[in-house]
Amino acid sequence: MATVHLRIGDLVWGKLGRYPPWPGKVVSPPKDLKKPRGKKCHFVKFFGTEDHAWIKVEQLKPYHAHKEEMIKINKGKRFQQAVDAVEDYLKKAKSKDQNSEGKTESKGKKKPLKILDEDDEDLSALKDPSEKPVKDDPHFHHFLLSQSDKPASSMEPISKRLKIVEEDTGSTSIQPADSTAINGSITPTDKRIGFLGLGLMGSGIVSNLLKMGHVVTVWNRTAEKCDLFIQEGARLGRTPAEVVSMCDITFSCVSDPKAALDLVLGPSGVLQGIRPGKCYVEMSTVDPETITELSQAITSRGGRFLEAPVAGSQQLSNDGMLVIVAAGDRTVYEDCSSCFMAMGKTSFFLGEAGNAARMMLILNMVQGSFMATIAEGLTLAQATGQSQQTFLDILCQGQMASTFVDQKCQNILQGNFKPDYYLKHIQKDLRLAISMGDNANHPTPMAAAANEVYKRAKALDQSDNDISAVYRAYIH
Repeated sequence: MATVHLRIGDLVWGKLGRYPPWPGKVVSPPKDLKKPRGKKCHFVKFFGTEDHAWIKVEQLKPYHAHKEEMIKINKGKRFQQAVDAVEDYLKKAKSKDQNSEGKTESKGKKKPLKILDEDDEDLSALKDPSEKPVKDDPHFHHFLLSQSDKPASSMEPISKRLKIVEEDTGSTSIQPADSTAINGSITPTDKRIGFLGLGLMGSGIVSNLLKMGHVVTVWNRTAEKCDLFIQEGARLGRTPAEVVSMCDITFSCVSDPKAALDLVLGPSGVLQGIRPGKCYVEMSTVDPETITELSQAITSRGGRFLEAPVAGSQQLSNDGMLVIVAAGDRTVYEDCSSCFMAMGKTSFFLGEAGNAARMMLILNMVQGSFMATIAEGLTLAQATGQSQQTFLDILCQGQMASTFVDQKCQNILQGNFKPDYYLKHIQKDLRLAISMGDNANHPTPMAAAANEVYKRAKALDQSDNDISAVYRAYIH
């Protein structure tokens, strides 16, 4: 993609570490604040805050070109206030420009439009006196460069208040107060956490649990994968049964229904460590029948059960931006609130066990079918003599524009199929969704067609590549 050249006064979206993009303006840095060595970056003042930071060029996007995209993927009161502040700023700038032009007509001399500097009140116009200062918002408290000589860890942590949102559907969403996509500084639960399965998704989840201060005991079938997390402060469990017996809440995130059942019912499995009051949270994407069997097994020993599969990818897992869809024991869901805020941007409670499995299979069915269609479009463009890059450029300017489309298509064009979500797993989810449709006597012809394409991709040895490798099924 072409490099975007920015200058003082340009409006941008700035990406701060793991946090969502936020609107800002490129400004001149203070004379005593040196630019980081060896980094191409700009000094950005963020709207609706008192914060500013050096942001790498690759983490900046022009405001107007990406406004629609950012508003779609980011929510929350403070985010909307920041966007409103940008619009107010633009209106004032336009008004000043018009006034300047009017004076030019009357005096024959045009004055240049003033570029507001970082001290102008326009940048903090959104403040509500009844709220806590925006500078205390966890979006940015790690990135204050007004005290750039102090490490982020020395800044005062800000605890999040928990907000339960009841929806018309009866589902519930656990979110950080005033935001749906922030997991900055939170107060970790004092309960001991266990985690079984350190694959693409589990590794990012555990890393974020540890970063947010949770006490975590880990186990993985391949024990070497535990080493990195032990270095980060995790404890080691020798078997699933031992982890469950040591912990108050144990999460599991494995590949498929068989693996999930083996983990609970197999030798030295979870069931051997379950005692009354122990909580077990199944995060694997499996079918409702498997969830029913797991729930009955756990509760038969006095345990408490919750299913909480996640929507996302390895990158979203690493970024702590997953969406958690939960069902089962409501009290377990509430006990997991700090864990869910550490690993995800939001979570939903959907009632009785099995509902989350159903919802997640539907979500993944749509995603898998969509990915297969995008790959089909790219290959048809090539077959008819059209530029694939132009196809992508047009697509990303229309109503179907999304980070998912852009990233997956760019990976395809670059021949980069490093797994962010395994192709074999999305094919498994399509298969389970189709079976679920059969059980409900509901047709799923689009998913069935997509499933056949993924099966062909698997036959071409693409199972352990990313879901975007379904592209190869169309070119072989």
